[in-house]
Amino acid sequence: MLKKIILVSLVCISSVLASSIEVINAYVRETPPSVPNSALFLTIVNNTSKNVSLLEVKSNIAKNIELHTHEMKNHIMKMYQIDKIDIKALSKTILKPGSFHIMLFGLKKRLKVGEDFNFELIFSNGQKILVNAPVKKVINGMQEMGMNKVDMKKMKRIKIKTH
Repeated sequence: MLKKIILVSLVCISSVLASSIEVINAYVRETPPSVPNSALFLTIVNNTSKNVSLLEVKSNIAKNIELHTHEMKNHIMKMYQIDKIDIKALSKTILKPGSFHIMLFGLKKRLKVGEDFNFELIFSNGQKILVNAPVKKVINGMQEMGMNKVDMKKMKRIKIKTH
């Protein structure tokens, strides 16, 4: 009887932990031949009453994986590394082109549509989530960021800053 109580308790606890943070709509951007970098995009849903942060992402797909964001100043787009991505209590944070995203530097192979890769996301509350993300075809990057043709013409140049 005691074993059943312990087993039921563990199942209940694990289901509560499993639903505290959810990752949905994950995908990796396809890479053209000889391009060594890509990005991972996804949505993180925080079902808890406490703020949480994504601190780290691990995978054997690339030599280096970094959390990034973008900033547009004076029609110049800057991308830079950040220490964490916050997900407020009872809300979601979308990692997408032109916003928060996960950069994959030094890919170990070209990423092609139809492949899937695993990523481990590590959060400030100690939770680790394994995510399987399919590779999706790249569309026009500026359009993917929600920019129209007028916005694109206004941009003088794009600066990418990594460390």
